[in-house]
Amino acid sequence: MAELTRRGLLAGGVVAGVVALTPAASARAGETVVPFHGPRQAGVATEPQAHAVFVALDLRKGIDRDALARMMRLLTDDARRLTQGRPALADTEPELATPAARLTVTFGFGPGLYAHADVKSPIKPLPSFSIDKLEKRWTGGDLLVQICADDPLTVSHALRMIVKDARSFATVRWTQRGFRRAAGTQPGGQTQRNVMGQLDGTANPKPGTPDFDLAVWRPDDTTQLVVRRIRAELETWDAADVVAREFTIGRRLSTGAPLTGAREQDAPDFAAKGAHGFPVISEYAHIRRAHVGDPRLRILRRPYNYDEDVTAQGHADSGLIFASYQADIERQFVPIQRQLAEADLLNEWITPIGSAVFVIPRGCDEKGWIGQEVLS
Repeated sequence: MAELTRRGLLAGGVVAGVVALTPAASARAGETVVPFHGPRQAGVATEPQAHAVFVALDLRKGIDRDALARMMRLLTDDARRLTQGRPALADTEPELATPAARLTVTFGFGPGLYAHADVKSPIKPLPSFSIDKLEKRWTGGDLLVQICADDPLTVSHALRMIVKDARSFATVRWTQRGFRRAAGTQPGGQTQRNVMGQLDGTANPKPGTPDFDLAVWRPDDTTQLVVRRIRAELETWDAADVVAREFTIGRRLSTGAPLTGAREQDAPDFAAKGAHGFPVISEYAHIRRAHVGDPRLRILRRPYNYDEDVTAQGHADSGLIFASYQADIERQFVPIQRQLAEADLLNEWITPIGSAVFVIPRGCDEKGWIGQEVLS
């Protein structure tokens, strides 16, 4: 029998029984295009891409509704072209417009934008929560642009083009870059893990179902977005053993199954008691505090990890860009967050340091532009 060598295995595209992604498969993944036009903006129900950047802009003084309309026509045209793998107008690096790599560009309007437009805002900033230690540099914003793709260079190019064309109208307030598993490293639809090792988003409503539409979309095809920057206290989390971590979450870290079940999607049994009569899932476990029984009151979690500089002492600045979509922030997000702030064991290891709210306007057709129904 011929000797099995590492080079031979690699050349054959198989390592330890895992088939490597071929160049043809990689190319197909990069060339996938997400439609831009439609009644609802892409980037919400879209299967989450591997890379994302969230950028919040503050409108300049004197920007009124007419100026906002000019800005959104311009930015919509940029997004329309770039998401289809075509250069934006006056694109100085047109070579970077392809591949599209499932690029989506999603716009959100903050309360300040409605004030500039002299229109009553449908949303207001979140109330204060006891666990918050919000920093101004990660909080607020008049206009949000959420850019997601499976290729980081595609994301970077789209961000640069959007920000360049917005300069006459707005300044950048904050930029948050996030990541998930690289495209092709796990099956589509599989729950991602965050930097703390937890499966994140198990109880999400499923796109394409009535429950999803009730929880996420309003009758006018808009939705509302909360962006929270949540720092993970990894140094102290590292000191907790597996038993303590699973008790805190209420799920097994290995499979994501609730402590009362065997599989990730098993419904938690909050009434189950252990041998000593105590609840198997603690009254203060994260999944109990975050649990919502009514499908209409659930939220869509579409989070991204962040991992910034490491300090001289070797401590990481890591955490979650928590993006929550729901039809009504006050009716859905706020009650859940209040329950978590009151008595979630996980609060020992996480700290919200940024917060912002936005309306995601409806989509547009080939001749329209995002925000037209608000700014016309």
